[in-house]
Amino acid sequence: MNNEKRTAEKVVKTTDANRDPITGAPGAHPVGTGVGAGAAGAAGAAIGTAVGGPVGGAIGAAVGAIAGGLAGKGAAEAVNPTREDAYWRENYSSQPWVERNYKYEDYQPAFQTGWEGYSKYGQSGKTYDQLEPELRTHYERTAAGKTRLEWEKAKGATRAAWHRVERALPGDADGDGR
Repeated sequence: MNNEKRTAEKVVKTTDANRDPITGAPGAHPVGTGVGAGAAGAAGAAIGTAVGGPVGGAIGAAVGAIAGGLAGKGAAEAVNPTREDAYWRENYSSQPWVERNYKYEDYQPAFQTGWEGYSKYGQSGKTYDQLEPELRTHYERTAAGKTRLEWEKAKGATRAAWHRVERALPGDADGDGR
């Protein structure tokens, strides 16, 4: 099966549509859905237990998980990796922390770590600074062999991509005023 679609401008990998692994439908966001479901399910269970005892807790967990899963999926869908990549490819060179001897391909894994990180953790209420150690670990694990940038030179790109996605969504999920 061919993984590419040719357009007038470029070759686009069909995997950029973030396809559901079971149905193949575009726009699947299992991480966002799972994070939302887990957080809201726990909150629903706590509220349900306080109001209706163990049975209320079970019902609260189920209702909370469904609502949270939908909210998490919505937040994850707001992050379009194809759009983010195109934005940064076009705009990375104007950033003050970019070193001229590095190309976009060197910075791309750092940008991806930022937008994926916000998609995964942004609704947790934690700030970029609080999550930087996890983002660094993810970057160092996934970027190995794909870039010349060590974390200290890459973290500006990760932070910028995180905040770009955060500013595009309504509200201030992590409470940092952005």
